[in-house]
Amino acid sequence: MEKDTKNIPIARRKIRDHTEGSIIGSILRMSLPSMIGFASGNIYDIADMFWLAKLGAEQVAAVTIFMTFYWVIGATNQIAGTGSVALISRRYGEKDSPRTAAVIKETFILKWALAIFFGLLAYPFLDRILLVLGAEPEVASLGVRYGRVQFLGLGFYFCAYSIYTALRSVADPNKAMVIMVGGAAFNMILDPFLIFGWWIFPQLGLVGAAVASVTSYAIVFFVGLYIFFSGKTNIRLGLKGEVGIRLKSFVEMLSIGIPAGISSVSWSLSRVAIMPIIAVFGTSVVAIYGMGMRISALGIMIIVGLGLGVSSLIGHNLGAEKFERAKETARQSILLSMGIMGFFSIVNLIFAPQIVWLFFKTPEMLSLGTAILRIIAICFPFIGLFIAMEEIYTGAGENKPAMVFSLVHSWVLEIPMALALTRLFMVNQNGVWWAISFASILSALLFYLWFRRGGWSRKKV
Repeated sequence: MEKDTKNIPIARRKIRDHTEGSIIGSILRMSLPSMIGFASGNIYDIADMFWLAKLGAEQVAAVTIFMTFYWVIGATNQIAGTGSVALISRRYGEKDSPRTAAVIKETFILKWALAIFFGLLAYPFLDRILLVLGAEPEVASLGVRYGRVQFLGLGFYFCAYSIYTALRSVADPNKAMVIMVGGAAFNMILDPFLIFGWWIFPQLGLVGAAVASVTSYAIVFFVGLYIFFSGKTNIRLGLKGEVGIRLKSFVEMLSIGIPAGISSVSWSLSRVAIMPIIAVFGTSVVAIYGMGMRISALGIMIIVGLGLGVSSLIGHNLGAEKFERAKETARQSILLSMGIMGFFSIVNLIFAPQIVWLFFKTPEMLSLGTAILRIIAICFPFIGLFIAMEEIYTGAGENKPAMVFSLVHSWVLEIPMALALTRLFMVNQNGVWWAISFASILSALLFYLWFRRGGWSRKKV
């Protein structure tokens, strides 16, 4: 390997160039670790739901309603995160190691600043927010106890994801996978010990699940810092380097990331808007909605993992000015995403009752759960299409189209459909599930028509 004369050297090992060779091979090498990592994280979420279901539907509903609001705060993570993916992968594709390292450090600084600001802003009002979202007083009280612990660890949550994305952006997705799987495994193991008071641990109930999550994110963050500062990846960080921290980089990250942040915040706010529509059908329906979203998220997060690997590849190829290769990478990633989600759709359609039985055993809950899983499964291939295009635009540093179509999905299609079906036509909670499914299909098709124009490949960063 060519000797690096900069202050912050590339680690001393052969680095694979993903702008050459098989495209599908590059997609799989960059994405499989992310897919495995995100799948492991979602498997933890499902396991967490499994343990909480043993405490009762109220606990599941409390976490579901809190997470609806938490996603709004967590969506601000996208502002810095999306911008950082574009900048880190572009600088890495240009083989500018010092600037790549500086952008990684700038990402951590911006993430902590956002976490502290939004955490302090939301913490005092949590109880009132949960009641507004439709939580019954007992459920709201449980949600506040769980949520306050989560807010105390918000910075670790934000920065843990930057560890993953930074490693992928510097072409080291395997380490990101190992850290993600390890963090999820630790979380999964610690969860029941803290919830039920096994062995020497205190019985914390619902709060124990939050403590386990925050602890795991903190460990991931510190392990990731060790990997970067010890030079065990392709870019080595230092407390002081040839290239310093620049205010301009924060502005660039925000300008690139704000459209994606608006998109993510919009989606999260739409979850807030849809929650009262669901809550009127009772705590059991809220609990089933929480279960359905966790199960659906397994396939979705696998595609997000695929997309994150692809977004880095898009950035590498555009940085190397290999525009046709970037376009072919985009095409193949779309086909792969839709194929994976199509398979996941079939599994949910066939085995919905068996999946619900893992969490809830009563006939009422089995019926409610089977309905949501089968209705939502119809739109899975189109969700795969939408996420794939969104990550392609992220890698190009052009996030406005995804923002626009995300807004259309939530506020022009989904929420009005849900209100019309449940309030005007008096359909039960299944009307909400049908609205979610139809909106996902229509917004993905509209986004695809725009995507075919191909302007993303000409974006300069």
